[in-house]
Amino acid sequence: MSFTTDEVNYLIYRYLKEPLVNGNNHVDPMEVDGTLEIPESRVKVLRGHESEVFICAWNPAKDLLASGSGDSTARIWNLMEGADYGSQLVLKHCIQKVGSEVPVPSNKDVTSLDWNCSGSNLATGSYDGFARIWSTDGQLASTLGQHKGPIFALKWNKEGKYILSAGVDRTTIIWDAATGQCKQQFAFHSAPALDVDWRDNVSFASCSTDQCIHVCQLNYDKPLKTFQGHKNEVNAIKWDPSGELLASCSDDMTLKLWSMRQDRCVHDLQAHGKEIYTIKWSPTGPRTNNPNANLYLASASFDSTVRLWDVERGVCVRTLTRHTEPVYSVAFSPCGRYLASGSFDRCVLIWSIQTGQLINTYRGSGGIFEVCWNSRGDKVGASASDGTVCVIDFRK
Repeated sequence: MSFTTDEVNYLIYRYLKEPLVNGNNHVDPMEVDGTLEIPESRVKVLRGHESEVFICAWNPAKDLLASGSGDSTARIWNLMEGADYGSQLVLKHCIQKVGSEVPVPSNKDVTSLDWNCSGSNLATGSYDGFARIWSTDGQLASTLGQHKGPIFALKWNKEGKYILSAGVDRTTIIWDAATGQCKQQFAFHSAPALDVDWRDNVSFASCSTDQCIHVCQLNYDKPLKTFQGHKNEVNAIKWDPSGELLASCSDDMTLKLWSMRQDRCVHDLQAHGKEIYTIKWSPTGPRTNNPNANLYLASASFDSTVRLWDVERGVCVRTLTRHTEPVYSVAFSPCGRYLASGSFDRCVLIWSIQTGQLINTYRGSGGIFEVCWNSRGDKVGASASDGTVCVIDFRK
């Protein structure tokens, strides 16, 4: 298929938006209170990647940390106690070229990864247009090929039967994880699809540079719902833990909350001064392990701030302002009491949700693309622009 000029330009991968393309590697160091700084003895720096590490994610069942990089590999790092602590498995993303008997490295970024609910398999999406399924011992189980261009997002459904992917070819695909076959391809967007999120095991939302959000369902040939209201590309979408509210964030500097019960947004949240890159719901409230705690939405922006929102009232209740460069990632601890944030100022910050106070700081050696908590909430992983992956251990 052919792409428009705008779509070709968009192939400058969205992770490389502001901090990397401006060519300015100088970062003014964040003011760090020495009493808050995490000691080196509690940090494990994992080296092996040969390019930026865009993404990382913990296995839900054990302390294995997956990372994906511009070096065309994903890696599984062993952070379980024992002799192999810190060891890595290299998952090389190769393609079969015409005239070649053996697969060769794709030389394309690994753009997305996600563990299934049991932790038995890791799915990865790549700029080479293929999704792949791997076992925890690093073996390639399946290669999923149907997208005509880079994959930007990929998610397992809750029961682990299907994988959902979104690509620059403007489509989203539901894959059967057991067979590796395409169950259904959805071609409703008019521009690259940037993010997807399952609502339940058969329905999901997708967003795009076309400023639209579609809610779709397996075996339906039309969207169940289409939400319009953003004035620029929609970077990320997330269903709340109950599946009732859908949050979206955009380059138009707004967050919006949507309900399947109405066409217009429930709340239009405006406070950030630059593009909002990502959002996360707290693991609190109805249908969570913390049902008596308040539900919050966190937003991370290129204005260097993180904001916490009370979604019931539609108001910002905390503005977290210690970062000095664009914030690319936020993650709630499993208990919902803490928030980790990662920025291109090279810092990982840990915040108290209750007070909004900064609890801990760690400055790495590269800009932070992603932060994530392990399932027990005692380790935070962070992936960085200089090829490192850091693990902060709060048990020591």
